[in-house]
Amino acid sequence: MLRHTYEGQDCNLARTLEVIGERWSLLIIRSALLGTTRFDGFLGSLDIARNVLSARLTRLVDQGIMERVPYQDKPVRYEYRLTDVGRDLTRAVVALMQWGDRNLPQELGPPRRADHVGCDGAVHVELRCEQCGRAVHDEEVDVVRLR
Repeated sequence: MLRHTYEGQDCNLARTLEVIGERWSLLIIRSALLGTTRFDGFLGSLDIARNVLSARLTRLVDQGIMERVPYQDKPVRYEYRLTDVGRDLTRAVVALMQWGDRNLPQELGPPRRADHVGCDGAVHVELRCEQCGRAVHDEEVDVVRLR
């Protein structure tokens, strides 16, 4: 049986899951990538309880993935914007979306697609070797233990 945390595991994936592995966290990040910034916007786009959303946003801010920025003074209201650390999750979110499109297809096709802002072309996540620069297929990847 899995513990509630991955504390004590020397694993980069487990460390990452500690921060973004909870279902709502990734959906909030996805919504932020789609342009949602305000609490009510997240609430309206996700079927999530207010207290759960509040807790997840607080955790994402505490982890440096989002920042809380005031947009109104009276009363004070905040937007939640992705930081550079949060935006760095774009590849992971797009990779998960594309995995779902390939392996869990819907009859009507994918509900979303990642497009290049400059030309509207579809964006695809790929593996590339940093030494030779060649695109690498899944079966050519060997995950190795370094310590």
